[in-house]
Amino acid sequence: MMADKIKFHLDESVERAIADGLRRREIDVTTTPEVELMGVSDEEHLAFALGQGRVVFTHDADFLRLHRRGAEHAGIVYCHQQSRSIGEIVKSLVGIWEVQTSESMCQHVEFI
Repeated sequence: MMADKIKFHLDESVERAIADGLRRREIDVTTTPEVELMGVSDEEHLAFALGQGRVVFTHDADFLRLHRRGAEHAGIVYCHQQSRSIGEIVKSLVGIWEVQTSESMCQHVEFI
């Protein structure tokens, strides 16, 4: 059931190659430059992603703080900067996409 499949939004710290890798697998993804959100607050990123039902993928730990403070979101996937290769990140995101649903990711944080 495709409607249940999660969609991703990549914040501005994320390499474009990750979006390209996801798109090659036909996974719905937006990037910060594409939706003209460069330089906006993390709260604005979460609001954009929530409005579109998108899970935010980020290297920015500020999103984890927002989650702990109770900010509403459609899901966050966090990976510490430079702890994984682009290929490992794409593989992990594909794995999350395969097993999680938009419903199960709501207000949920995954770490890769």
